[in-house]
Amino acid sequence: MQPRSMKKSLNAIYTRMEKHYGPTHWWPGDSPFEIAIGAILTQNTAWSNVEKAIVNLKQKNLLCPRRMIATPLEELETAVRPSGYYRQKTKRLLTFCEYLIARHQGSMAQMGKRPVAELRDDLLALNGIGQETADDILLYACEKPIFVVDTYTKRILSRHGLAEENISYHDLQKIFHTNLAMDVALFKEFHGLIVYTGKDFCRSLPRCESCPLQDLL
Repeated sequence: MQPRSMKKSLNAIYTRMEKHYGPTHWWPGDSPFEIAIGAILTQNTAWSNVEKAIVNLKQKNLLCPRRMIATPLEELETAVRPSGYYRQKTKRLLTFCEYLIARHQGSMAQMGKRPVAELRDDLLALNGIGQETADDILLYACEKPIFVVDTYTKRILSRHGLAEENISYHDLQKIFHTNLAMDVALFKEFHGLIVYTGKDFCRSLPRCESCPLQDLL
């Protein structure tokens, strides 16, 4: 597909989703640290389960890297349990907290001052943080202009003939970086709209008849 056609197609997808949903205000979270924690907890689970874990962490006043590290392991695992794979995710949370303290004095604001490429490499080097989780943290918690690719992104673009089903994360992300302005607010909203549309319509068994993108097929 020619660049102009791709740009037009992405704009059409965005416009229809925006008209259907309005502002998504995605990603939910009261602080950059909470957003980063949510990005780690949402791996392989529904967001509703993450919300329960976040509520537990808030009730125990644990949404702070130093307090999280100082908490007995079993107590932290109990708080995180609703998100599933709680032992594994607890280790990942602690790894991220240790990194944040060691490299950025526990400050998300200080972390966000690092160049995006260097920061992405740092995050990907942490055990349990893959490309999607790293980019969630970069975009939503650190306000970096990087597009987050997830299963819904690949599914929607492939079903609309804009990407191959087996396209790599990097190549799919490049489609957005090449054809859209490198704008944090735009990337946040576009990804949020994709999440909403994927969850409601572009499922494994699609609900095309009522999807806001149906006329683009």
